Amino acid sequence: MPAESPTPLLADNQRRIVGFALALLALVGSFALVIGTFLVIGKLVAFFSSVLWPMTVAGVLALMLRPLVERLAIRLRIRRVVAVVLLYGVFVLALLGASLAIVPALIDQCLAFIDYLPDLWRNVSAYLQQHYPEWAALLQKQLAIPGVRQVTDTLANESRAFIAQAVPSLRTAFGGLLDVFAFLTHVAVVPVYLFFFLLARGEPTRELAHHLPFLKPDVRDDVVFLASEFVSIVEAFFRGQILIGCCMGVLFSAGFSIIGLKFGLFIGLAMGLLNIVPYLGSILGLAVTLPLAFFQAGGGWQLVGLVLIVKAVVQSIEGWILTPRILGHQTGLHPAAIIFAIFFWGTAFDGVLGMLLAVPLTAFFVTAWRLAKRKYFNASDA
Repeated sequence: MPAESPTPLLADNQRRIVGFALALLALVGSFALVIGTFLVIGKLVAFFSSVLWPMTVAGVLALMLRPLVERLAIRLRIRRVVAVVLLYGVFVLALLGASLAIVPALIDQCLAFIDYLPDLWRNVSAYLQQHYPEWAALLQKQLAIPGVRQVTDTLANESRAFIAQAVPSLRTAFGGLLDVFAFLTHVAVVPVYLFFFLLARGEPTRELAHHLPFLKPDVRDDVVFLASEFVSIVEAFFRGQILIGCCMGVLFSAGFSIIGLKFGLFIGLAMGLLNIVPYLGSILGLAVTLPLAFFQAGGGWQLVGLVLIVKAVVQSIEGWILTPRILGHQTGLHPAAIIFAIFFWGTAFDGVLGMLLAVPLTAFFVTAWRLAKRKYFNASDA
């Protein structure tokens, strides 16, 4: 008599439900693990940011200047250390020339801009009182709230202190003379890191495979490939963005000065340099230039229109000429993805460091996903 087959513990429908529940639990657990990893890394980066950012800045500068050092060493037939010292000397001379030619005017305009802020606020208040009294009443009502009033009084006092006395304002802005000294120490160590980074020969990832003997050959090759891709993305992105930002700063400064916008030199250069973080300079620049153009003496809708024309022209030059020729399509990211990445990585790393590295990090993960999809999931990029 044949033995009867044992009765299954679960029916087919029940097994499918349990399988779906386990798969969903594994998916949720994977997401939780990824989010937890980002949170831990973000907290660590934020905690050690004062130590990491000088090395990060020096590393990025080394990636950008490495081809120049190699070219100097080959063309002039000198040792690499001599080429690095020569590059430092040229940089110091250029910095001194810029300090004599441009920096005094920039400092004057920066201080004048801060000094002009109370007058700008009075012009805004008078305009609202004259044309939109209900808005002015609402603003006065909000300012009557003790918390809001305390914040505005603090900002006003800080502005006056900055203009009246430089040292107290620096103490207040940076949280104490000890913090200022620590910040200057971190800035001073950047050239030291940069010097030793520039002395290194060859590609930064050339020895990486030898330090990963515990990985399988295929996995090790993928890690080395991804590391090389990340280094190349960082190098191309920052070299291109800094050059584009400088060009845009010059164009903005020239355009704003020609149309008669107050502090056009300072605001234009600031807008260009802030565009190293994509779209940051444009957003902050419009938030500053449009009210300034409307409420400055002799300003109005005509000057606002001229500011918008300058902004559109420079942005068109950047989008049609500068970015395609200098940066190309290295990242392959949609503008909406870039904006999201800036906020995401800025939040994940809790600061400006994450915003600066947002595009390279996102491009790196896109490259990693494409590699995994092509190699491990047998799917094409099309």
